[in-house]
Amino acid sequence: MTASPTDHIVRERRAIRALTLPGLIRLVTEIDDNGPISQKRGSLQGALGDLPLGHLRHAIDTARDLGLVHAGGHATVRYQLTASGKDLAEFYDTAARWARARQLPSPVSDFVARVQHALQAEDDGSPYTGATPEPPTPRAALSAWLTAHPRLLRRDTAPCLEAAQESGRAA
Repeated sequence: MTASPTDHIVRERRAIRALTLPGLIRLVTEIDDNGPISQKRGSLQGALGDLPLGHLRHAIDTARDLGLVHAGGHATVRYQLTASGKDLAEFYDTAARWARARQLPSPVSDFVARVQHALQAEDDGSPYTGATPEPPTPRAALSAWLTAHPRLLRRDTAPCLEAAQESGRAA
């Protein structure tokens, strides 16, 4: 049975909500930028210490559920990115570059805010202010990522998101 266009839109919106969780963005980019998180006591909190413990746990659970991280193959590695997680980190970089080039959501914004804004906003035709070549739009990059990794569109992300919203962890 083929999904209707409405089903696809609903699933894409759920995917966007899942992918814009601040803790998930931080976890994926931290591992991408600095390598796998080790088993050493406190290494996870050291890397993401400013996130409340509940948010951090939720980010890890979400990343595991979405197939973005897995336990390392040897005793010293606790979490490392899967191929899907590495591609998502690249996508987050693309979205942040797009937003930064347009000074969105403001001229001085952090990485998470830029990624969230880029994913939650429709392409509004904001003028491109950079001197470098135009980066791909976040929607085009998202479509490419979801096509390459359709797992998120196939699964029901609603329970995961409802739990996050109930505890105040959703963006």
